[in-house]
Amino acid sequence: MNDTFEIAGRKIGSEYPPYIIAELSANHNGDINRAFKIMEEAKKAGADAIKLQSYTHETITIDCDAEEFQIHGGLWDGQTLYELYKGAHMPWEWHKPLFEKAKELGITIFSSPFDFTAVDLLEELNTPAYKIASFELVDLPLIARVAQTGKPMIMSTGMANEDEIQEAVETARKHGCNELLVLHCVSGYPAPADQYNLRTLKDMAERFDVLVGLSDHTIDNATAVASVALGACLIEKHVTLDRTGGGADDSFSLEPSELTQLCRDTKTAWQSLGKVNYQRTEAEKGNIKFRRSLYIVKDIGKGDIFTEQHIRSIRPGNGIEPKYYDEVIGKIAKKKLVYGMPLKYEYFE
Repeated sequence: MNDTFEIAGRKIGSEYPPYIIAELSANHNGDINRAFKIMEEAKKAGADAIKLQSYTHETITIDCDAEEFQIHGGLWDGQTLYELYKGAHMPWEWHKPLFEKAKELGITIFSSPFDFTAVDLLEELNTPAYKIASFELVDLPLIARVAQTGKPMIMSTGMANEDEIQEAVETARKHGCNELLVLHCVSGYPAPADQYNLRTLKDMAERFDVLVGLSDHTIDNATAVASVALGACLIEKHVTLDRTGGGADDSFSLEPSELTQLCRDTKTAWQSLGKVNYQRTEAEKGNIKFRRSLYIVKDIGKGDIFTEQHIRSIRPGNGIEPKYYDEVIGKIAKKKLVYGMPLKYEYFE
């Protein structure tokens, strides 16, 4: 496994802050200016990249109202697949201005292609990376085509079992992908946090010998922040301007202030991991003087014997360490000692 994964010069891995992808998805709601605004907010929030979805209703499905093409229940109840994707897709002609806007803002942009024509479009735009969506993980010819570009590839694993993930990883590597990162994912919209099984992240990294991240469809940031402690070095979340905006993905997306929190809190979580360390930290050094130690709590004369009435373990820490308490009891005082003095070895005969 490569220790690092790189997109447009930004290194990704356990030694670097989590890479945050703001997924634009269908939250443009048919308005390119809304898409521009989401990109601006993502940049302001601190996201590393904005991600698109490149398909049309004609390339992702067919216009058919047979039962298996109909959606029952959930966010998109009552629509056919064709109707859903007709309303949600991002027009081909938007891609170039969106890529230009990203360059203007100084934010990385790439996309999830859903067929070969989308790969061709993204290659023309010199995309720096590709994302394979969960629903496309079983489309091995698509994975092979993306791998052949030689670009870094991120694969999402929602709904996939171990064998399907293995097939996808092997296909990517066989066809030339040398930089591969796999996202643990639950393809529910929204997805319940208690179904995320984040412990899978460590197993996934070892089992498939890849860097791992999280595609998070929960409605807050707790799951994403927790994933960092388990090895996630990339987080992807859907982002919108307004969760009540009525778009296909708005209701389970982060609003700008929440994206800001995600960028901040995942970085804090990563910073807190640090390294294995049993040494005193800089933050602790000023407090060492307030640890417990042995003090005189009753006056004692020269030649008198120390008893339990004369000494106690208290704060601060200027006296003998408390672990020597039993050794001190019964010793003879070398001089008069008064209440409030720290006990020192030179006070014994």
